[in-house]
Amino acid sequence: MKYCIPLLCMALLLCGCSTHTADTTQVHKMAMKRFETMINTADHDLARELVADDAPFYTPASPAPLYGGEGYVSVVDWMRQAFPDVQWKLEDMVAEGNTVAVRWTLSGTHKGEFLGMPATGRRFSTSVMNFYFFNDEGKIINDIAVEGMIGILRGIGMLDK
Repeated sequence: MKYCIPLLCMALLLCGCSTHTADTTQVHKMAMKRFETMINTADHDLARELVADDAPFYTPASPAPLYGGEGYVSVVDWMRQAFPDVQWKLEDMVAEGNTVAVRWTLSGTHKGEFLGMPATGRRFSTSVMNFYFFNDEGKIINDIAVEGMIGILRGIGMLDK
């Protein structure tokens, strides 16, 4: 009986059912905290560190997918043209395996043209949700956004509430 617990621990380690999964999810969560810094500062070096070069991102900013950290920062730059003070605040995060779900509060002031609408000076704040997928090297390889555009458009007065 005294060998059962060590053998069970060894079996869990060998099958991948150990704290490795918990450690991996913690690493991904820490990466998301750094990702928050990256998108709020448009840090190109951090973007290249956190996002795989071949990761495709789909956005209203481009008819074709954008790739890698540079592609992601280009979306941030696009947003800053219309909302120079745009900020993403990480509110909640859940991680399992190589996937992290994040609820963001996105806010900014409409000071430049956005999707053809001239600046209104109106401030918006809306919740958005994204799912991030990581590769085995710990880099983001995809992100799926639950559409937050409606919150932005309502906030700046493009849509009736």
